[in-house]
Amino acid sequence: MGAHHGHSHGHDHAHEHGHHHGHAHGAGGHHHAPASFGRAFAIGITLNLVFIVAEVVVGLAAGSVALLADAGHNLGDVLGLAVAWGGATLAKTPASKRFTYGLRGSTILAALFNAVLLLVALGAIALEAAQRFGAPAHVPGLTVSAVAAAGIVTNGVTAWLFSRGRHGDVNTRAAFLHMLGDALVSAGVVLAGVAIWATGLAWIDPLTSLVIAALIFWQTWGLLRETLEMALAAVPRGIDYDQVNRALAALPGVSAAHDLHIWPMSTTETVLTAHLVMPGGFPGDGFLAEAQEVLRGRFGIGHATLQVETGACGEGCG
Repeated sequence: MGAHHGHSHGHDHAHEHGHHHGHAHGAGGHHHAPASFGRAFAIGITLNLVFIVAEVVVGLAAGSVALLADAGHNLGDVLGLAVAWGGATLAKTPASKRFTYGLRGSTILAALFNAVLLLVALGAIALEAAQRFGAPAHVPGLTVSAVAAAGIVTNGVTAWLFSRGRHGDVNTRAAFLHMLGDALVSAGVVLAGVAIWATGLAWIDPLTSLVIAALIFWQTWGLLRETLEMALAAVPRGIDYDQVNRALAALPGVSAAHDLHIWPMSTTETVLTAHLVMPGGFPGDGFLAEAQEVLRGRFGIGHATLQVETGACGEGCG
């Protein structure tokens, strides 16, 4: 009876405790991002969408696949911005009886969707470029350069909007790096346009678009792998399972930790459940609070549920 009481008490209390803390922690983190960056996201998305439309129109008119590839690249990043923003907003949805974690997982689904969409766009760009090598079209190089130069400005301004948040939130840092990368790609297109104008070599255009496609593929492949892992409830990268296990087993009074599960609730928050064998009996609420603190402080895990077992190796050990 004692053991059973300890077990249920431990479970409930830890759940309570972890969740209050987790929510305070999560809400703090999330309210901060949209409060200060909602405007940055909105401006960034608007600026970039206007620019993408311009790139597509001129790209089609001038017959430049490099411009279309750059537009594809920028569209991917606008999606990324929208996803980061939408994810941060949805993540604030309060938990319900149906969605007991709220809609935090939407950040994972959105990132996954983003990656798949980008790979599809990539295939289209590469195909178009490959066909162009066979029959290079005449491309007005300076027009291409002028439009891409506008891209450097657009992406530069957007990156600057996010620059002050890049040290805090990983979402904001990703947005900043993406926009900076776009400015560099646009610079590449400017140079290609000048080269086409100077040399009259039309194949520089499809070559440029293939280089951009390769860049996007390289970026997207990593994103796809990581988000797939998250969707499959893998231990988040950056958290070492063995280290967490050792940290739990090293807590005072714990003889062993087992049934340890660590998985992502969203792209920024992590959940943990574990069974702790404590032969000396149920350690009280102070111990649970301390364990929560260790997990949050050392591993950034804000939602932990710990089940205490008082037998030397009680039921459920096997």
